[in-house]
Amino acid sequence: MADSAQQDLTAVRSIAATSVTHVGDASGNGKHLDSVSVFDVKSSSRKDKKKEKQLRKEKEAEEAAKTNHQRELDQDAAINPAPFAFKPYQLAHMLDPKNIDTLTSFGGISGVLRGLGTHVELGLSSPTLHRTTTGASQNSRKSQSGAGEGASHRHDTEKADIDVPAITVTEPHGAISVPASVDNPSVYTAPLVDRRRVYGENVLPQRASKSLLQLMWLAMKDKVLILLSIAAVVSLALGLFQDFGTPRTSNEPPVDWVEGVAIVIAILIVVVVGSINDWQKERQFRTLNEKKEERGVKVIRDGAEKVVDIKEVVVGDIALLEPGEIVPCDGIFLSGHNVKCDESGATGESDAIKKLTYEETLQIYETAKQEGKDPHGSHTDCFVVSGSKVLEGVGKYVVVAVGTKSFNGRIMMALRGDTENTPLQLKLNNLAELIAKLGSTAGLLLFTALMIRFFVQLGRGQPVRNASENGIAFVNILIIAVTLVVVAVPEGLPLAVTLALAFATKRMTYERLLVRVLGSCETMANASVICTDKTGTLTQNVMTVVAGSIGIHAKFVRQLDENGARTNAEESEKERKHRQDFSIDQAQLNTVLSPELRDLLNEAIAVNSTAFEDIDPESNETIFVGSKTETALLQFAKELRWKNFRKTRDGAEIIQMIPFSSERKAMGVVIRLPNGSFRLYAKGASEILSKLCKTHVVVHRDGAFPDSGIETQPIDELAQENISRTIIFYANQTLRTIALCYRDFESWPPHGMEHDEQNEVPYEQLANDLTLIGITGIEDPLREGVREAVTKCHRAGVTVKMCTGDNVLTARSIATQCGIFTPGGIIMEGPVFRKLEQSERVEIVQRLQVLARSSPEDKKVLVETLKSLGEIVGVTGDGTNDGPALKTANVGFSMGIAGTEVAKEASDIILMDDNFSSIVKAIMWGRCVNDAVRKFLQFQISTNVTAVIITFVSAVASEQEESVLSAVQLLWINIIMDTFAALALATDPASEKLLERKPDKKTAPLFSVDMYKMILMQSVYQTIVILVFHFRAVNFLFPNSTDSQEDQKIVKTLVFNAFVFAQIFNSINCRRLDNKLNIFEGIFRNRYFIAITLIEIAVQIIIVFVGGAAFQVTRMHGREWGISLALGVVSIPWGAVIRCMPNGPFEKLFNAFGLLGRKEVLPTTKPDTEGWGGAITLVRDNLSTFANVRGGRLRASSFVVKSRSARLKDEEKTSLPLHSVLTMAPTLMASAVAAGQAYGQAGSLSDPAHADPSRSSAALWEGKVQLHPGTSPEDPAYQRFGGENKT
Repeated sequence: MADSAQQDLTAVRSIAATSVTHVGDASGNGKHLDSVSVFDVKSSSRKDKKKEKQLRKEKEAEEAAKTNHQRELDQDAAINPAPFAFKPYQLAHMLDPKNIDTLTSFGGISGVLRGLGTHVELGLSSPTLHRTTTGASQNSRKSQSGAGEGASHRHDTEKADIDVPAITVTEPHGAISVPASVDNPSVYTAPLVDRRRVYGENVLPQRASKSLLQLMWLAMKDKVLILLSIAAVVSLALGLFQDFGTPRTSNEPPVDWVEGVAIVIAILIVVVVGSINDWQKERQFRTLNEKKEERGVKVIRDGAEKVVDIKEVVVGDIALLEPGEIVPCDGIFLSGHNVKCDESGATGESDAIKKLTYEETLQIYETAKQEGKDPHGSHTDCFVVSGSKVLEGVGKYVVVAVGTKSFNGRIMMALRGDTENTPLQLKLNNLAELIAKLGSTAGLLLFTALMIRFFVQLGRGQPVRNASENGIAFVNILIIAVTLVVVAVPEGLPLAVTLALAFATKRMTYERLLVRVLGSCETMANASVICTDKTGTLTQNVMTVVAGSIGIHAKFVRQLDENGARTNAEESEKERKHRQDFSIDQAQLNTVLSPELRDLLNEAIAVNSTAFEDIDPESNETIFVGSKTETALLQFAKELRWKNFRKTRDGAEIIQMIPFSSERKAMGVVIRLPNGSFRLYAKGASEILSKLCKTHVVVHRDGAFPDSGIETQPIDELAQENISRTIIFYANQTLRTIALCYRDFESWPPHGMEHDEQNEVPYEQLANDLTLIGITGIEDPLREGVREAVTKCHRAGVTVKMCTGDNVLTARSIATQCGIFTPGGIIMEGPVFRKLEQSERVEIVQRLQVLARSSPEDKKVLVETLKSLGEIVGVTGDGTNDGPALKTANVGFSMGIAGTEVAKEASDIILMDDNFSSIVKAIMWGRCVNDAVRKFLQFQISTNVTAVIITFVSAVASEQEESVLSAVQLLWINIIMDTFAALALATDPASEKLLERKPDKKTAPLFSVDMYKMILMQSVYQTIVILVFHFRAVNFLFPNSTDSQEDQKIVKTLVFNAFVFAQIFNSINCRRLDNKLNIFEGIFRNRYFIAITLIEIAVQIIIVFVGGAAFQVTRMHGREWGISLALGVVSIPWGAVIRCMPNGPFEKLFNAFGLLGRKEVLPTTKPDTEGWGGAITLVRDNLSTFANVRGGRLRASSFVVKSRSARLKDEEKTSLPLHSVLTMAPTLMASAVAAGQAYGQAGSLSDPAHADPSRSSAALWEGKVQLHPGTSPEDPAYQRFGGENKT
């Protein structure tokens, strides 16, 4: 050990020495600089730089390769723990993972207490609490950054004014030896500031919230906005030049600059609305967490109990544990009574963990090791983990890690990271790039065409222009080319996205969904898989009595109408053995129970219990606290409005308590009755207690009961068979069955029974000749609406997978009840899943519906595998252990009520009511956002395509390079119309109809065939109408006119009016994205749309009547108004015609131009054949029998579900060399001979389900998978798992 210490110290000193020597060498070389040439100095400095660069790279690579534990221990190296004996992460790593050997190496609990300067009974003492910081501790505080004297082992720590304990040395096997100086007196008087310096404060550093300006800057980085910003600058610059740098006619107002300003305003609206929305959501989330953080913690200081703020707790404090408390820090259990913690929120361990002292835990571990058992199997330890919940009992523990060093804190810090772009953002970015390229190309083409004509005009000298006029003509050409690019950019697109998200998130808040990450809202639109927790999400996380029997005949069921399958009293008359059995709804029990029997049952529940009522600090509701079984029974009595449990309990005179014991699986209490006799109430495992009963209470179907007393009957063979049958029936539904019994005694202690000095009689003697009151079936019931929500998910094409730490039978029961486990589905256990190779996992995850006994890592792996297959995955979680999976998923849902802080931090959306049904609302609103953006794009792109074409054609056709639409007219169409359309189309409310389609793949194009068809055909119609009227309207509207200039103005106004009305009516047309004809569906539910459409029509009318010179329009007569309105309205019937057109020809056309993206090609070979020759693939597929030959199979765990029928291409088959097949023959023959007749015999113990794993649970216990019983024999999965061995 000494040698080890010496080596470690040498290693530390050598590191320090290296740096000192380096400096020394440098100074030494300085003396000889004059004799060294400048060239040598330069070359050596270059070499030094190269070396430094190389060393830096190596150091970075080394750092990247380190695990989190190693990095944390590196941080420890820079901390001077004086006067304490331990460094912070030495203590923290003792709990992650839990390691009793490390605690032993510290000298056990007494060594830890001495090293931290605290006392098991007194806690921290007065000198520690009140002493001010001395010069020494001032030095300590200064050195917390790791620099300066006393900061680390690189400096002479002995110079400090305080005594420093010997260095803690790590032994070769990783354990840490007992500190040499544990009785250092200064450790007991160290001030709190020193404890905080060494071990940190019990707070997590708040994530630096981005300011509003930072959020605005981030919003500006969007590619569409960057494109718009460039367009705005160019447009504004050219607009200002055109208005103030060139001569204008007197009646032409300088309004060209307005276009650029309007684009800037559009950008500002988008940035401000988006960033304010993000800022508000962040504040809302922080407020939610701050409420949870404000609580007191009971600690012992100076020998007295005190309540201190959670942030004031320090390492060394002796903290108290009470039922219902969420543990605030990591610690080691010191003492207490029957403390059990639910660590499922922190570690995923679903069973309650009993807390024992260090000595007791050590004894259990050593005994287990000697017997060759798993020491963790007993579910007992002495470690108190932050984030876990105290279920029952009271006790105390010493705090060893707080804040960022605690288990909870370290996970929280690890989860902080930036979000990735959503699928819609990526597609819109690609669209922005495409529009920029196409717009620039169109602008360049126009510029080139106009420049060719400009040079031709120069050469001809027609028209006659001087140099200045030629310059202006050139600038005009540049302006119209830039205008074309600006027209191509969809200014309203970012606004449409922002408004749709803002509108949806506001509505989602009313639906009890807090959206933390705005983008997650639209990501949910195309979520294809949801991996959900069971406890608390699908179920209520409250154990509840859901079925049972009073006596042996009255079979009650909670909500009997919905759960008729939960009673075994409804057999056909011919088969009925137990004719007196009857079913009754749980809520109607009072109608058949006598008052005496009601009081008896109530007393059996209330008195024989340690649970109690308390106020839930989060919901402020009165809840029962204690064992889940006991709280379920108390709730059962409360729902039936029986006498208050507290009055019943207080009114009972208790003679003897018999606590619950795992050996006898029962608990009991003896009370004195008012008549002077005594009664034992027993409660426990039904299969054990029912065998100790000789009689049972009787309940009649008609509610008849004796005038006094309780009617009982002896348990005969038929009754015993009924009891056993009922227990098995409930057990098959994975209900926890609890029997309630009693026995009366005339005197106490009873005659002939042994008793001690306190007159207490052994349970074994009391628990005989009991009377059975009833059997209750307890489970965590489904939340209301879960079945319907899962059905809606399936209808929407979203697969629901359940991941739970519970056992496989409970998981299967819940999955079946809520409709997750369906024909073709597979159940698997976590330990089996994690052993699969990646290729096997890829094949099975699509059909996997239930993953039982799964760890947080299994859940994360499942999510990663699904994402690798292109699925968009949503994950629900409430515990600290769910953090990694929530962060990995495309969208993470955490629970607002039951969720831990870690889960909320890792999630994107918080379910404020913890209800799975809310996820369906998230999908609905996500699709609403996606549809809003697509509706807007369908409208916007058709407008822009038309505007670009008519601008291009009219500019090329006009000798003055004039467009059909003036700059101000384009402003109204491009900006106001776009903004209004964005607001109108982005505010369509979500409806259930959105769930009637499948989600889009991540790789699916932004535009569908229907959308492209609508954009193309509407653009064709609008372009033809506008160009025909622009060039020929004067001829057929005013054939005999003399005032051609006025006629031309009227035609220009008519064209402008027709174009605007075509857009207004096309916006109504764009409310649908599919081929259905009813475009007015739900229009009256969107008041914004109606209002905006009316405003647009009103403003257009005003522009025509009073716009005059600004808009270059003139007043029109009724005929022109009628024509322009008619041309606009035609957009609606034309839209119906377009929808009726077949998609086939259009799809071919769009595919030819590559508009629909590349089609996904399914792999023709299985992923798990990579690296294998073609011969084995061919042989293995054709001789599939060998895949199931036990002992001689080629690859037993190759789960071929999706691509079982994959075959080699024909050309590969023909080119397969014969010798490659022959090389396999010896192996295959050896396999067949070795296997012999090792096929599972149907009906044998190894195959009780006749080789069909869908019929039995046996397959699960053999590490196999289980198929749903309703799976079709033609299903590939059935053939793989159920059909190939069938005889």
